[in-house]
Amino acid sequence: MDDSALISAILFDGHGGGRDCTEQELLSWTPDQGTLWLHFNYSQPDIMDWLIGKCGLDEIAAEALTAEEPRPRSHAVDDRLLLVLRGVNLNPDSDLMDMVAIRAWIEPQRIITTRNRKVMAVEDLRRALDGGSGPDDVGGFLVQLCERITLRVDVAITEIEEAEDVLEDRVLDESSYGLRPILSSLRRRLINLRRYLAPQRLVLSQLQFDDLSWLAKDDKLKFREIADHLTRYVEELDATRDRAAIAQDELESRLAEQMNKNMYVLSVVAAIFLPLSLLTGLLGINVLGIPGSNNPYGFYIVCAVLVGTAAVQYWIFRRRKVI
Repeated sequence: MDDSALISAILFDGHGGGRDCTEQELLSWTPDQGTLWLHFNYSQPDIMDWLIGKCGLDEIAAEALTAEEPRPRSHAVDDRLLLVLRGVNLNPDSDLMDMVAIRAWIEPQRIITTRNRKVMAVEDLRRALDGGSGPDDVGGFLVQLCERITLRVDVAITEIEEAEDVLEDRVLDESSYGLRPILSSLRRRLINLRRYLAPQRLVLSQLQFDDLSWLAKDDKLKFREIADHLTRYVEELDATRDRAAIAQDELESRLAEQMNKNMYVLSVVAAIFLPLSLLTGLLGINVLGIPGSNNPYGFYIVCAVLVGTAAVQYWIFRRRKVI
């Protein structure tokens, strides 16, 4: 396609396959020709010309399809559905927890999807249509899209759980300040993932109750199963989050205990050297009358007194079980 906003235009054949349409074909498309899927990159400057001018969407729908950082949601009206979903980011050199958004406007015979970053679930659907194993209609498209997005969430959940297992072992084996930022980063990733999965679970649960003519009974049952999978993922996230909180509490406790031991040792050392410092300071004042100042053995006598004082203090501390 010459227009940069349009990524692909596919016309379903009704048997799991599809073919790419030319710009002229999609502009002259009518519902009786079959289901049409238009996929756009909303970050391109000509996106509004496509959505409003060529696709005939109203301004509210077009703005919803181009919104930045949307939360998962759905809104059904007049047999049309506005849907926003989030999926894990499987793009190269990207963080899995950096959730990518796919926005969809679905009519009985037309699908319009928009994205900024590549969504692998959408790429899967395009390959499935090329191979003849894709959806037959808009209901099947929506089910397969939700299934593929949800399936990839398991990859992120598994990675987080493995990272949590490693951190728990390290917390038990070592008390290092270096673990604190790692554990904090893990908890932030958990919060970020749950932030989108929890409302997405509600969105998928709601789809089975929406009154849409193009959603078959079997499709709604599949949405219930997908929502159950997401519920399990959210519960696993909650459990991992609690484990991370316990691990962080344990780490903080071990670090606090280590610091208390260090402060205790410093306090004992200070208690021993405080009277010694007093004696040396007193004997070091620059006035007359210091005892032993003219005695050639005065220095050795003072050293012996200091050592004896330290020995007495050590004996007293041991007797009182201070050290």
